[in-house]
Amino acid sequence: MTNKHLTLNANPVVAYLQKPAAQFTKEDIIRYISENEIQMVNFMYPGGDGKLKTLNFVITDLDYLETILTCGERVDGSSLFSFIQAGSSDLYVLPRFRTAFLDPFAEIPTLTMLCSFFDKDGQPLASAPEQTLRKASETFTKVTGMQFEAMGELEYYVISAEEGVFPAVDQHGYHESAPYAKTNAFRTKCMKYIAQTGGQIKYGHSEVGNFTLDGLTYEQNEIEFLPVPVEQAADQLMLAKWVIRNLAYEEDYDVTFAPKITTGKAGSGLHIHMRIMKDGRNQMLQEGVLSEAARKMIAGMMDVAPAITAFGNKNPTSYFRLVPHQEAPTNVCWGDRNRSVLVRVPLGWAAGIDMSAVANESEECRVKSEEGLARRPEGESQFATAPGTAAANSSLFTLHSSLYTLHSSLNKQTVEMRSPDGSADLYQLLAGLCVACRHGFEMENALQVAEDTYVNVNIHDAQNADRLAQLAQLPDSCTASADCIERQRSVFEQYDVFSPAMIDGIIAQLRAFDDATLRKDIEDKPEEILKLVTRYFHCG
Repeated sequence: MTNKHLTLNANPVVAYLQKPAAQFTKEDIIRYISENEIQMVNFMYPGGDGKLKTLNFVITDLDYLETILTCGERVDGSSLFSFIQAGSSDLYVLPRFRTAFLDPFAEIPTLTMLCSFFDKDGQPLASAPEQTLRKASETFTKVTGMQFEAMGELEYYVISAEEGVFPAVDQHGYHESAPYAKTNAFRTKCMKYIAQTGGQIKYGHSEVGNFTLDGLTYEQNEIEFLPVPVEQAADQLMLAKWVIRNLAYEEDYDVTFAPKITTGKAGSGLHIHMRIMKDGRNQMLQEGVLSEAARKMIAGMMDVAPAITAFGNKNPTSYFRLVPHQEAPTNVCWGDRNRSVLVRVPLGWAAGIDMSAVANESEECRVKSEEGLARRPEGESQFATAPGTAAANSSLFTLHSSLYTLHSSLNKQTVEMRSPDGSADLYQLLAGLCVACRHGFEMENALQVAEDTYVNVNIHDAQNADRLAQLAQLPDSCTASADCIERQRSVFEQYDVFSPAMIDGIIAQLRAFDDATLRKDIEDKPEEILKLVTRYFHCG
């Protein structure tokens, strides 16, 4: 029997197999390959540089296909991760069937899957990116009894030759339409391909940043996702960056996720929204206000926020974005709808008003009409609204619609971490945020920390200088970030979520930049800034 919801799924594998990706089995993958003349299988997995790596297999017979799906293949771990020594570098990569998608770029019909790493003993590699995130997610649930969900806002610049027609206003590209925004069609094609890989997209739009430099046009875009289980959130962001870069290459664009390109122009962040779920219900609100559980998770992020930069701000250009008087945070604080804070509580549809009926007269008339049918005139038989009658059905429909609207609205509330950028290691970052939020539930003074770090003013206004002075600061360099993670590493190593080897590797990587005074040293030297940006242009 065909499920119309699955038939409309953008992932052709889901639509063909008629089952959610989470339920894919090895037999499903073999059937799809056999019945759709798939000739190649690709394994993909992240390396220590945050980019996806690829291993290709040509399918020659069923036994060989069964072997690679069951046993995976060997890879050289020392060439992928700095913390693995050459003397013991052999690792296995095994495909995760739920990630299967039809490669939108391959000339030869190709099925691609993301992989997990295993060590020589056949155990999940403790320091592997996806394994660290899995442990973070499982530990969060074990401690809190809830599930951790996340989604990202992926910002990037598209670079093309300057056309000189319908020029956009500098730094005013937010939600701009064509022809003033030149790369909207490219973004929508990216969205289509990302959806084909399994990405759950909320929307896409042009962003604030746009400028011309040396005959090139730079247009900032954003693709935002829907909240999903945190492991799935990391996978879809990895694939989204891979799609955007590949499509740009095909269409003669250049793209960058770099946190900062030039001074005075908008940088690109990777804001992460989070929510906690239990029995399918969002636990972020209680009686229309932020719940105690939500405030505890915020407190955890406040406590370890400086250390989170070690996962989410991975090169020196990250700290040219995290400067005062921009829409990027510098202080450890949170607030409602305030874009200058580190953690923002965005609008959450908690007003309890049917805005659709207000905006659409036809909706308001329909509801009134259905309510009128549902009311029985005085003296009418009590059986007039018995089950099956038009009035009863109308009344039930109105009630169902209202409950659906309420449920959908309540499930929308998230909190947003605004410090990370495109240099982030996505699995480390989401694991780190998951740990931070769990940490909040284990802090005895969590609610007091949440109260002390809440701000409801623009913290960069001169009259709020005293309040600003009371707040902790984010690091101003990779070197400072390394110091922060070293001081708080025990939080992330608790429950064996982050391995000591991984934390050691992160600290060494950050300190190797030796950038303790770099931001101050070159802030007035545009040539030096350009060299730095060029070096890290294709980060993450």
